[in-house]
Amino acid sequence: MKEELSILIQAQYPLIYLVTSEEERSEQAIANIAQTLKPQPRVFLWTVTNGVVEYGQPRTTQHNTVSPEAAIEWTIRQKEPGIYVFKDLHPFIDSPPVTRYLRDAIASFKDTHKTIVLMSPVQHVPIELEKEVVVLDFPLPDMKELNRVLSRQLEDGKNKRLTTESREKLLKAALGLTRDEAQKVYRKAQVTASRLTEAEVEIVLSEKKQLIRRNGILEYIEEDETIDSVGGLEELKRWLCQRSNAFTERAREYGLPQPKGMLILGVPGCGKSLIAKTTSRLWGLPLLRLDMGRVYDGSMVGRSEANLRNALKTAESIAPVILFIDELDKSFAGGAGSSDSDGGTSSRIFGSFLTWMQEKTSPVFVMATANRVERLPGEFLRKGRFDEIFFVDLPNQEERQEIFKIHLSKRRRDIDRFDLDQLANVSDGFSGAEIEQAAIAAMYEAFAQDREFTQLDIIAAIKSTLPLSKTMTEQVSALRDWARQRARPAASSMAEYQQMEF
Repeated sequence: MKEELSILIQAQYPLIYLVTSEEERSEQAIANIAQTLKPQPRVFLWTVTNGVVEYGQPRTTQHNTVSPEAAIEWTIRQKEPGIYVFKDLHPFIDSPPVTRYLRDAIASFKDTHKTIVLMSPVQHVPIELEKEVVVLDFPLPDMKELNRVLSRQLEDGKNKRLTTESREKLLKAALGLTRDEAQKVYRKAQVTASRLTEAEVEIVLSEKKQLIRRNGILEYIEEDETIDSVGGLEELKRWLCQRSNAFTERAREYGLPQPKGMLILGVPGCGKSLIAKTTSRLWGLPLLRLDMGRVYDGSMVGRSEANLRNALKTAESIAPVILFIDELDKSFAGGAGSSDSDGGTSSRIFGSFLTWMQEKTSPVFVMATANRVERLPGEFLRKGRFDEIFFVDLPNQEERQEIFKIHLSKRRRDIDRFDLDQLANVSDGFSGAEIEQAAIAAMYEAFAQDREFTQLDIIAAIKSTLPLSKTMTEQVSALRDWARQRARPAASSMAEYQQMEF
């Protein structure tokens, strides 16, 4: 991006909009660019509090330049080459005088070495300026710049040296933070532990959690369960285990592309959400849940689209990361034709998300789940959007035994007294979630009678439950018919999968 900014200034682009919250880094970058240009322009900074001052010089305000109109008029009158950085002009930019002065400045800057740079954390461009302005996002610090921050912090602490592996972990943990945020969290880690080593990575990651919390649309999920807590789904788990190191530098050197994502279809309660959460621990990556309900905002035209862009930009800033979208079918059910119901907002959100999925180069792995495949727009299901589409069916006899074993082992150390084979037989047609609830119901029954729960309590709870497979027989059958030809079974072995007719 810095190279692009330099090219635009050299090409005498009159108006550039730089979206960033890091004013100091951006100013330094612009000043460095100015030093490489011939003729060398002077760099001036404007704020509503100080007016126009020259960068790197004693703070002396140019005469009568506090108001934005007066400051822009002042730039027009200057004869020498200059880069004029206006910080936080966005609250004033809709004012007719400010917009008009900017357009006058653009006209007067032709064939001169003068450029106005609007610097703001908020992108807001009036329609009058859309054809004249170039919008750039100033990038967050990369590993090289964060390494300088970390090195300076180590010089101030007790441990002057780090192993290469420990340094890499601390740097990767800080990716997605601004330079100031990285400095503060490295200091925090040093103050908390009186040192700065690999063991303090969790303290650094806590700053990322704050970043997600401030976003409001993304949720940082921490899962204690491992993938061994998921009963069955062996083919799906094997696929995930194969890709556990897919985001490492070793994988890039081998020539492997970064995984894009996966869609998990299936019957409700069969472990789709749990597999998504446990993948985070398996891969050692943060897990962010995208809440589509918070994306939609009818208070202002374009606000929903901006919410989605900001959420995706935040996810990219802390990549590699897993982006989890639960019940995708509900989130985008009306995406294909929403003009009558919401003015086309859902359609635009849907289009923006599809474009991002297709074009993204950042290591953001999209893991989505869905129950009602017929509600999903066809564009989601075509090859290239996801690396794989898995179908999670109701557990078979062997898988139900494994699920009972997992849930009973969580609650009791000695489970030899339970006949898992009988429990699996009685619970035919039950999902994993329904099996868990049957075990919990049995425990409540026994607890109310002040005794230990037994095999008979669980069987009674099972027989008193009408499973979803019976109440929604048509929907489950339709989903199975669809998946038989279009999705990969999550529970079959590879040999069985290859023998299926696709």
